[in-house]
Formats: sequence, structure tokens, C-alpha cells
Amino acid sequence: MSEPMIIAIANQKGGVGKTTTALNLGAALADAGHRTILVDLDPQGNASTGLGIDADRREVTSYDLLGGQSTLSEASIPTDIENLRIVPSTPDLSSADMDFSRSADRTRLLRRSLRTDSGVDIVLIDCPPALGLLTVNAMVAADAVLVPLQAEFYALEGLSQLLLTVRQIRQSANADLRVNGVLLTMSDNRNNLSQQVEADARATLGDLVYRTTIPRNVRVSEAPSHGKPVVHYDSQSKGGLAYTAFAGEFVQRLKESKAKEPVNG
Repeated sequence: MSEPMIIAIANQKGGVGKTTTALNLGAALADAGHRTILVDLDPQGNASTGLGIDADRREVTSYDLLGGQSTLSEASIPTDIENLRIVPSTPDLSSADMDFSRSADRTRLLRRSLRTDSGVDIVLIDCPPALGLLTVNAMVAADAVLVPLQAEFYALEGLSQLLLTVRQIRQSANADLRVNGVLLTMSDNRNNLSQQVEADARATLGDLVYRTTIPRNVRVSEAPSHGKPVVHYDSQSKGGLAYTAFAGEFVQRLKESKAKEPVNG
């Protein structure tokens, strides 16, 4: 593979399990033998912390990727998980909107850095909880967008704005961008509202919604404080098993979408 498959993990609403999904999907893919890089594009740096990357190890960051001072291979550093590297983030990234606002190619900064032969199979981008310049850069660089969606009231209203943004980017800057799927997170089968949101999402979005749902689970919440994704912290917990199942479904979708691509020539 010359260029990696690039997936932006995005939702403009915070607290929906976006970073948790990025960490666990990245770890599960790496465990399955896929050479994976996680790009932490959130100034909060939670993905970096969640993989145990201390501040003193974040010398080169995703800000350097955007600015073109560093390549993907130079900016990514090893994690404790074989086959998984990360491009860490620091709060410096919070000034990116202002720092790069006058750049003529400001929406393609990340694409320039990621669309290279980096020796990896999959790049996951953990986007910030906003539809600003950073998330737009991720979508312009990406092959597809994965949307974690919390099973709560108003969830689908926020999703419509995100899908509109995807449509606009497809029309203006990245015609090949598609929605990989919607992953329902923080689900609680004992809660009628949670069940109703899932039913509405499946009725509205059909096969875009992953079969696997991620349950509310205390082990998922505990794992980041130990610098590990839950698939390593407690792989047999409900959350660990769910994310492992989701990763398998995710890989299957990638294979199916690859099979549908037209053959050139």
C-alpha cells in the first residue's frame, strides 16, 4: 500500500466518546496487524494522554504536521502497543485557526502531510469537538469520516450539521470523501431513551449505523487514567469486547468499500 487509508473521527459535540473510539479502534487495528498511526488533532491532547504519552515526549506534534515542518513519519512516535504510533498534540494547537487563517491553502495543510507513502496502513485522526479549521483539514485529508454518536436526546440534530459539512467538503475540496459509518456510544439497554435514539438512528441512517454499539461501562472510563485503551486495560469487560467487535466490523467495511472502488485502466 503506497498511501494509507485515512479516517477522520469527528463529531462537533464533545463528550460523545470520540477520543475513546480513536484510541480503542487504533489499538484493536494494531493488535490485528494493521500498521496504524493516530493523529491527535485535538488541542486538549486526550488521545496522547490516553496512550501514556507524557508532555516531555511531545517535542514534535500535529501542529508541526499542519505547518509542514514535519512529515508523518517524523512526527509520529511509538506507543506501548506494537504497530501503533501517535502524532501527539499540545495546547499550542488551539491557535491553529488563527495562525493558519491567512494561508492560501489553509484547508489542505493536513492533506499535504498525510498523503504520502508513510509505510503505514491506516491513519486515524482524532478531531476536536468543533467544525473549525482543524476538523475541516481532517476531512479534506481523509478518505472517510467515522462519527461516534452518543445515544442521547438531540443526538441526531447535531449529526445533521456534521453531515452537511461533509457534503460541502465533498463539493468543494475532497470529492472522494464519504461517511464510513456512525457508531453509537454510551448506550444503555435499560434506558428507554437510549433504545429510542438507537431505533431512530437506524431508521434514519440505515446501514450507515454500525451493528455494534458501545455500552456505558466503568472500565472504559477508567482506562485512560492508566494510559491504556480499554481493549488493553480490560479486554474482557463489556466495553473492551464491544470495541474489539466494532474494530472487526470496521475492517470488514474497509474491505467492502475497497472492493467497490473502480479499477483504473
